[in-house]
Amino acid sequence: MTEYGIHASHEQIPPADLLTAMIAAERAGFDAAMCSDHFSPWSERQGESAFAWSWLGAALQATGLTFGVVNAPGQRYHPAIVAQAIGTLGAMFPGRFWAALGSGEYSNEHITGEQWPRKEVRDARLRECVDVIRDLLDGKTVTHDGLVTVDRARLWTRPDTPPPLIGAAVSTGTAARCAEWADGLVTVNAPEDHLREMIAAYRDAGGRGPVCLQVHLSWAPTEEEAEAIAHDQWRSNVFGPPVSWDLELVEHFDVVSEHVTVEQVRGVVNVSADLDRHVDWLRGYADLGFDRVYLHHVGQDLLPFIDAFGAMVLPALR
Repeated sequence: MTEYGIHASHEQIPPADLLTAMIAAERAGFDAAMCSDHFSPWSERQGESAFAWSWLGAALQATGLTFGVVNAPGQRYHPAIVAQAIGTLGAMFPGRFWAALGSGEYSNEHITGEQWPRKEVRDARLRECVDVIRDLLDGKTVTHDGLVTVDRARLWTRPDTPPPLIGAAVSTGTAARCAEWADGLVTVNAPEDHLREMIAAYRDAGGRGPVCLQVHLSWAPTEEEAEAIAHDQWRSNVFGPPVSWDLELVEHFDVVSEHVTVEQVRGVVNVSADLDRHVDWLRGYADLGFDRVYLHHVGQDLLPFIDAFGAMVLPALR
């Protein structure tokens, strides 16, 4: 049976409010949670970007949910530090934490002042980071010279069982590459044909573990409110790669999205005031073969969404 979780967007909501929402989500019947890991938001209107790893310790302590985080090792984060963070949360909360690893976006990584590599170099760097992180979680002392450098690193605090390392992908090529190393796959909602191809690319390449989907949605009591929320908060996020990978600043995203229409936003966000419509969308994702579906309401007030979906949507899905 498909598991339905909630996504916590650090770019949009202050961390204390996000924590309150996760506690409410567990009470409302959500099975699990995941969160983003950004240094900056996608728009001035979103206006937040808390440090995910500090927050995750609080969220895991305050709830009984499983949690995942989408992280980009290699530039802003040294892979040994990522491994230490994963190992600590895994040791404190056994079986309740996973990390998805991806090649990142320049909007977060430019802060180091280093050159932003070409995509094929970023992919190769990610692969090196994965190997470093796995070896450290396995208790090895790691020295590595390549696109990342590691000198005699060892994790002194580790869980008995390393947390799963999930591959983050938005293209079929990346999904197939993730199959070489990942314990599962996570992607974002897209047209049905593309999602079917994503799952096939991962599985056909030998991919193991769960396939997970983060679903962007907007719900409100009226269609006009749902549209207004989505357009205000998520119009900077309608652009696929390479725009989403390579723009530098929040101001750049706001400029390029100035004339984005509601209909364009509907292309990447499931917008409806009709809860039955959301049930149909979510059932459709389960029918495609997704094992876990994480619901991301793109508004900044999660509590009405949690109440409505907990009362009407989750019971219908089950």
